[in-house]
Amino acid sequence: MSGDTFLPRPSRRAGRAGSASAPGPILDQEFSPDTLYLLRAAVQAHASRIGLPEDRVGEVVLALHELAANAIAHGAGHGRLRMWDQPGILTCEIADNGRADAPSSRGRADAPSSRGRADPDATRDGDDSPAAADLWPTADGHGLWLVRQVADQLDLRSGPRGTQVIVTFAMPLPEDH
Repeated sequence: MSGDTFLPRPSRRAGRAGSASAPGPILDQEFSPDTLYLLRAAVQAHASRIGLPEDRVGEVVLALHELAANAIAHGAGHGRLRMWDQPGILTCEIADNGRADAPSSRGRADAPSSRGRADPDATRDGDDSPAAADLWPTADGHGLWLVRQVADQLDLRSGPRGTQVIVTFAMPLPEDH
């Protein structure tokens, strides 16, 4: 399948997400620039609840936040996250409907930043010190690299109908007693 094709549902490689008889997702949540913090909290809660170690939970939250921020910045300005669990794997899907159904927040002066950056010229309390958010330098193009570093598999499909990203994370199997 070409990289320009939009997948209407996760690929079979996505584990449980691709199976017609599979149970529904453990998390199914829409997001926008104003709700990314809610998305992170929900991902953290669900990943913890299914037994991921704390450091792995942090990696999942980080990766899914980056993918959601990309959907906001480069897609429709909003999207949807779904998560499935199964023994040994957590599968997550981030999808957006592309730029056709809603303009992206990118380039709009009145839109909130999807990356949480402050205006680089902003100052705190009228003095010349940089705003707190400016202390963390950012650069475009590192989000997918970061996701590839922490996820076990990444499948990205983009086309005129939107973008779908399937990302999987290995989970520890319960030890036999």
